[in-house]
Amino acid sequence: MERKVFRDYLIFTVPHVTVFVGMLFGILLLIGINVNLALGIFTLIYGLMLLIIGLTVYHHFSKLASYRLFILSSFLLFLVGIFLLLKA
Repeated sequence: MERKVFRDYLIFTVPHVTVFVGMLFGILLLIGINVNLALGIFTLIYGLMLLIIGLTVYHHFSKLASYRLFILSSFLLFLVGIFLLLKA
């Protein structure tokens, strides 16, 4: 039951974050920011926002393996953003 609730939670929250950060990425490209720098900013903010979404419901879903996988992937996305920013 909790797995379905977590799935529904992600279905209703992740697309909003994706659209927002995608819009930010597009704006960065339109104003002429270097593509690697824009990708680093996009990845960093996307990973951070997904991590915040995941940590918001920690007490409800912390026992689920899918929740742990979501947190791990969000954190890895955040780290890749930092790496891209340092490389750019």
